[in-house]
Amino acid sequence: VAPSRWGRRGMRRHQTVLVASAMRTFSVVRKVWRAFFRGMSLVGRGSLDHRGDLPKSAEVGAGARGHLASTAPWASDSSAPVKLSRECRRSYENKVVLVSGAGGSIGSALAREVLSCRPTHVILFELNEYALYEIDRALATVAGETGTRITAVLGSVADPRTVRRVLERYGVHIVLHAAAYKHVPLVEANPMAGLVNNVFGTQTLAEQAAHAGVERFILLSTDKAVRPANVMGASKRLAERVVLDLSRRVGQGTAFSAVRFGNVLESSGSVVPLFREQLARGGPLTVTHPLAERYFMTMQQAVQMVLEAGTIAKGGEVFVFEMGAPVNVGALARQMIEDAGLMVREDHRGEGGIAIVHTGLRAGEKLSEELSLSDVRIPTDHPRIFAVQEPNLTEADTAAALRALKEAFMANNEKMAREVIARWVEPPPGAAPPAAIRRSS
Repeated sequence: VAPSRWGRRGMRRHQTVLVASAMRTFSVVRKVWRAFFRGMSLVGRGSLDHRGDLPKSAEVGAGARGHLASTAPWASDSSAPVKLSRECRRSYENKVVLVSGAGGSIGSALAREVLSCRPTHVILFELNEYALYEIDRALATVAGETGTRITAVLGSVADPRTVRRVLERYGVHIVLHAAAYKHVPLVEANPMAGLVNNVFGTQTLAEQAAHAGVERFILLSTDKAVRPANVMGASKRLAERVVLDLSRRVGQGTAFSAVRFGNVLESSGSVVPLFREQLARGGPLTVTHPLAERYFMTMQQAVQMVLEAGTIAKGGEVFVFEMGAPVNVGALARQMIEDAGLMVREDHRGEGGIAIVHTGLRAGEKLSEELSLSDVRIPTDHPRIFAVQEPNLTEADTAAALRALKEAFMANNEKMAREVIARWVEPPPGAAPPAAIRRSS
């Protein structure tokens, strides 16, 4: 390495970076970059044919995952690898399983994981054509080895005719409902689309599942549904209420449950892929607020815990996972920089290292999230899964909320839709609860 001077992005400009091909590991790349920023020269032996400006994004991401899973000061037992229990595998074995949103980051991982349980048939339900093509192609080889049939269905969960046809034609036993618009700023800017997809899509799929005699329906929810400050979180809270209301009305039929968890590291929209891209460009890494913190878990942990929750569900539960302590996002950004073998630029006006820039909270964002409305957590048969005890709407109130939301949609009136949210969803901390919530709690 022959550094010459600092570039505009705070990185040393250099003539070339050479790493022996036999030593192209993350640890070696980290050593190279540490030496590089200290102005040292490194000489390696071997086939010197690799050059580049930064550690590859996959290596940077691997460092972050390893940090959260093992070496972080905030790591806990909840970060340990999870293996599906024998009972869990048996509960999906020889079943017909439908995964909605199967082309998304979490939906596709869920489809891969459930495939390991050897169901007879996995139905990939997805609105995005290319995403559906990709996951269908990716699972084809694995499905051939397990003998599982794979069917790719292109459609919307909000289309009752398509949903009804699929559930009845294939005799679905289990629905894993991962389809959702989940990016907070995008849904905040497009509230009607988010509410229709997340609320009415859930209602349509759940009602048709009950009609078709599906055994289990598991809604994937989010910690942003707890006292939400944004439309996305409110839409997921309303989706939870749809599922819980159906559980109450169908009785001994379909077991309707929801699982609620925090940020998934490798999912689309997570800060980790964003930080990885920003590192690859030489920074800066953008953090909304110095005090912003979130719950995190790995993709494998998330999908396996969802399947475990689906195994123990009896109907009417909202499950939360043991996720350890929330993580300061700024600390995560700092650790990703250091795991990449780089230095954090402490003085934003100075040179050298990678800067961390605070951009301010975006519309609808909170400093921190919660996993439940109350501190009451009921143990389950799984040591890391708990059921929460929370107030819910009556059947009449749920119907009134959905009716009002549908009227807002038919009128294409965003103001009306936000008024429905304000009336029927628990407000964020500091705001007075609406009359409807006080009456039903």
